[in-house]
Amino acid sequence: MLLTTFLMVETFMVASAGNFNKDVDITWGDSRGKILNNGQLLTLSLDKASGSGFQSRNEYLYGKFDMQLKLVSGNSAGTVTAYYLKSQGSSWDEIDFEFLGNLSGDPYVVHTNVYTKGKGGREQQFYLWFDPTADFHTYSILWNPRHVIFYVDGRPIREFKNLESVGIPYPKNQPMRMYCSLWNADDWATRGGLVKTDWSQAPFTASFRNFTANACVLSNGVSSCSSNASSNNAWFSQELDSSSQKVLKWVQKNYMVYNYCKDAKRFPEGLPVECTVRNRKQIKI
Repeated sequence: MLLTTFLMVETFMVASAGNFNKDVDITWGDSRGKILNNGQLLTLSLDKASGSGFQSRNEYLYGKFDMQLKLVSGNSAGTVTAYYLKSQGSSWDEIDFEFLGNLSGDPYVVHTNVYTKGKGGREQQFYLWFDPTADFHTYSILWNPRHVIFYVDGRPIREFKNLESVGIPYPKNQPMRMYCSLWNADDWATRGGLVKTDWSQAPFTASFRNFTANACVLSNGVSSCSSNASSNNAWFSQELDSSSQKVLKWVQKNYMVYNYCKDAKRFPEGLPVECTVRNRKQIKI
């Protein structure tokens, strides 16, 4: 019942898709990144010489971002497919989806992280309730002044709240681009680096389609959103209602495999502040 609640959300995402020819630039990997089907499909490939990647042409300051991905199939151990938002500079903000490959038949790990002012270390990892290599699925980031929410097929899997009131930095001032890449990370990606990339399986390929950015676009320091952005864009003040909260708890109970907020050994001096003040009132818009 909980899983079917959000099917209408995924349908809406697909209906408002953009065009890769207009929305992104392939920035590295020589010819390993390809835009196909009149801009409706983009593929990235990885071989022993190089991976590949692309980025949005626009910069954004808050928005709802959706992308459909079909991940590397078969023995994908050692590979990482990334989909994330990131600002520039040494004190950057970043909101990450990373998909860690695995041996054939073993599940992908969805690795999420949030960086503020160049500091990350807020990892939460999940298995999925489907095979992400068999078909396209929608992965979304909601970023507004209240919180960051990660979604899979319209179902929330993680929330990072704005808790500036207790001294925790929040990504709010630095515009970010959307980035995607496919690269080799066999020094850490699969079982902590114990399983290496099998290059006899190369080239590895991940596919992307239906990128949408319902967002405030920054151009020459000016936002496309008016001062009353919250009244014109539902995502700007979007919250998790009671039904969404139930789905979030269900996913975290059944599919979360790592949570930095539960890793006392990693933080012998005490867990990060945001892990201990979850129930405090977050910032108002």
